[in-house]
Amino acid sequence: MAGGVPVRDQFGALLRPGELWEDGPALLVLVPGAFSTHCTAELGTLVGAATRFEAAGVQLAVLSCDPVPVLRAWGEEHGARFPLLSDFWPHGSACRALGAFDDELGVARRTSLLVVDGRARWVLHGERGSARAVGEHLDAVRDALAGGARG
Repeated sequence: MAGGVPVRDQFGALLRPGELWEDGPALLVLVPGAFSTHCTAELGTLVGAATRFEAAGVQLAVLSCDPVPVLRAWGEEHGARFPLLSDFWPHGSACRALGAFDDELGVARRTSLLVVDGRARWVLHGERGSARAVGEHLDAVRDALAGGARG
């Protein structure tokens, strides 16, 4: 999986999504919109499970098409200590490169990617209007790191 289109984190630092998985596995969770009901629920469960991802050696990050200041406020409000990545401009270009941009709504599709050794080992496409369960992400991490990735 290529390094990807550059994005900014919630503090404005520029990085390529590929930098997340240079040093090991990474879970990239795409959400349609900060502060929306289901995305906020997902962020809360990810924040609550962050130490479990860390313990597994997995870098966790969230990607949306929201601007940097919105992601910073959202992350601070919910105690996110992992990167919240902005694909605001050029709008949706990183999401498009990942095949996860909703042209109808102009937002990221609710997609999760577990990248191991530079390639997507597991992909989850969530439903519109429905939060993904953090257990699905944790199961994927366990399976992928044990050598039995599914998806």
